[in-house]
Amino acid sequence: MRAVVQRVAAARVEVDGKVAGAIGRGLLVLAGFETRDAEADLGWMSAKLARLRIFADAAGVMNRSVVDIDGEVLAVSQFTLFASTRKGNRPSWSRAAPPAVAQPLFDCFVGHLEAALGRRVSTGVFGADMQLYLVNDGPVTISIDSRQPE
Repeated sequence: MRAVVQRVAAARVEVDGKVAGAIGRGLLVLAGFETRDAEADLGWMSAKLARLRIFADAAGVMNRSVVDIDGEVLAVSQFTLFASTRKGNRPSWSRAAPPAVAQPLFDCFVGHLEAALGRRVSTGVFGADMQLYLVNDGPVTISIDSRQPE
């Protein structure tokens, strides 16, 4: 599982001009899945995101998590995180889990994330053409891969 995490002042996702999910201060999580991803990957990632200390403390040091600031999370499934551009200029998506596999993984990930945060997680609409609007705070953008835990 891969995630691109952005610290945001606000974010929303729209489908057909209607807001599907929106948050204030917190994290925008773009989540991609491979067929080989398992429950352990989802649990590890959700725990990592809940504890990730990228919000400033009173001294201005990134020392607080989204839980610490009582922030919100918007999770959006994004298969393009597994794009391969090794051959030519047209990306290959062969490593990305197909929708029948990815949707249950995404739903399970959101459940793990809600448990780790102790609150509801907003989402986009799986498989839909979505428009994301965000105010990246910092900017702070971090890539995390469950196959390369750091």
